[in-house]
Amino acid sequence: MRRKKWSLPYVLLFSTLLVGSILMFIPYIWMVLTSFKSNAEILTSANHLLPQEPTLDGYRKVLRDAPFFRWFINSVSTAVLITLGAVYSSALAGYVFAKFRFRGKRLLFIAILATMMVPFQIVMIPTYIIISKLNLVNHLSAIVIPYLVSAFGIFLARQFIEGIPGELIEAARMDGASEFRTFWSLILPQIKPALSALAIFTFMAAWNNYLWPSIILNKETKMTVPLALVFFNGQNVVNYNVVMSAAVLIMIPVVVIFLIFQKQFIKGLTMTGFK
Repeated sequence: MRRKKWSLPYVLLFSTLLVGSILMFIPYIWMVLTSFKSNAEILTSANHLLPQEPTLDGYRKVLRDAPFFRWFINSVSTAVLITLGAVYSSALAGYVFAKFRFRGKRLLFIAILATMMVPFQIVMIPTYIIISKLNLVNHLSAIVIPYLVSAFGIFLARQFIEGIPGELIEAARMDGASEFRTFWSLILPQIKPALSALAIFTFMAAWNNYLWPSIILNKETKMTVPLALVFFNGQNVVNYNVVMSAAVLIMIPVVVIFLIFQKQFIKGLTMTGFK
């Protein structure tokens, strides 16, 4: 096995990436270390990075003084449903736009892409009115329904599916496979890297979504974890160790999802097409 030459461009690139990675991780490391401090230690002027007297009081208060597990389950269920719905609908719509011919296809696809340029704040009021008419206010389904279809996901899936040779699809049809069987058994395995990347983006967006849940949910038992940080911050005296402990617990699922799908995620970003 040949050893890689440590040329000057390679050393500069490696050093730049290393420094950038360290700078990016500093806030997260500070957050984790701060969660093990007492609130008095955090508020002292002579603050240290490492906790002088490590304590789990912040985590105890998060789990004891608030229904955090209930909020955690609410966020997990809604984020998973949004991710599954968005990935499936994006793959199915991408397959239709990539491999089917019908009148108005190009105009409809452009209209879908145009919705990406419309901020959510513009459609927020009409969406609330629709959800209210459906009597879904203070229901977790009100968080899921508006995000089951992703314009970006449809665009991403279409671009990947267009790279799949049409001969493979025609061969599957000649073998008697239905359109859904062709989509499920032939198309989905080929675009798995793209769908994995889409799943990570969608899950992170759904997990960190604060604006819409804060509007549509009023009951404490229906809250999601982003609202939990506001709950702890909204008390008379802010316990920063409690807030940091909650933030650490909230960050865990996102890290787990990325670790599970990281190979597919990287492959989806680097893959240029199907050969």
